[in-house]
Amino acid sequence: MNDVEKIFHCRECGFCCHGDTTVSLDEKDVERLVAFLKMPLDEIKKRYLRQSGNVIQMKIVEGHCIFYNEGCTIHPGKPWRCGQWPLHPAILKDRANFETIKESCPGILKKVSYEEFCQTMSNLSDDVKY
Repeated sequence: MNDVEKIFHCRECGFCCHGDTTVSLDEKDVERLVAFLKMPLDEIKKRYLRQSGNVIQMKIVEGHCIFYNEGCTIHPGKPWRCGQWPLHPAILKDRANFETIKESCPGILKKVSYEEFCQTMSNLSDDVKY
């Protein structure tokens, strides 16, 4: 078991897919989508993405990411920020934030304390893929 698995295991429940916005995509995210969906970039942009200036995001449909349908439909090709959630450094700054996210995210193991979560996160290298 690696360090991440001691504190988190994604359940693909979709909680993090709901809201009024989605993560911003970088160039590699877009390339990953093209490869995963096996569609031309122009079609992907037209059907699934929205762009405001230089910011590219996935569209929101009925209060959730366009790729959410009883779970992530692009899980193997999802953006890196989606893969990072909820193991984000910002969760370490506030115990109340951690507890709120832990309560709503079934992927964070319930037995994990805030201190254990912070210690494990601090031990992880930036190049670990969550």
